Amino acid sequence: MQAVQMIELTQQNLEEARGYCLRSKPLSTGYQNKNNWLKNELEAGLKYIKLMENGKPAGFIEYTAAEYSSRVVHANDYLIIHCLWVNISGKGYGTRLINKCIEDARQQNKSGVAVVTNSDTSWTPSKDIFLKNGFRIIQEGPYGFELLAFPLKDDPLPYFPNNWEQRLQTSHELTIFRTNQCPFVDVATENFLEGARKLGLEAKVIDMKNREELMKLSPTPYGIFGVTYRGQLVTFHRLTVHSTIKKLKLLKDIVISVRKGG
Repeated sequence: MQAVQMIELTQQNLEEARGYCLRSKPLSTGYQNKNNWLKNELEAGLKYIKLMENGKPAGFIEYTAAEYSSRVVHANDYLIIHCLWVNISGKGYGTRLINKCIEDARQQNKSGVAVVTNSDTSWTPSKDIFLKNGFRIIQEGPYGFELLAFPLKDDPLPYFPNNWEQRLQTSHELTIFRTNQCPFVDVATENFLEGARKLGLEAKVIDMKNREELMKLSPTPYGIFGVTYRGQLVTFHRLTVHSTIKKLKLLKDIVISVRKGG
């Protein structure tokens, strides 16, 4: 018989219980950055819950109050789910974790729960499991992003900002906007910097240190990682070095064509 339990990470058990992502490389920069980020966010009320099957990690969920969230969403009095992942399918583990978040929202007398999804990347949760659990799509954003909500009250629904084109003009040079919410951001950054170097391009890295900066600067609703160049979005998720070079070459060709009037 399978023994299933949920373990909530706290400042006291963080080092022992350990996060889910990149746990095989606990000494990596990305993992350490995430741990340091968690220490601050757990104190502010963030929930990070691992689901264990027979003592082994089977999945996890991370969520927090909207005012501390790493997603670029206006969601007064909502909980925002950052991450949901299960590596054992068909057992309802994802639903268990979602229901845990909804129950926390009820206990905190929140207006509801929201999540940002995007079918073009595995860096966001899949919308399908949320739709199966009573969430509904309330807004479509740029670059394939969608905002889903599970309202608990008849209060105003969450919404995306509407100034995405303006955000792309924040920096005309090649710029990486990032936070430490995801341990893979470090790998994504290094891949991109290496690809840029191979093309002779310099990239500026902007570390968004708080929600105020993230809400102002992030080029997409995802919030924690985004790259822009000459008024264009390059990516909002990790690319290989090869893919980085292809993308940047394409954007450079477009810029040259525009300058020539092509």
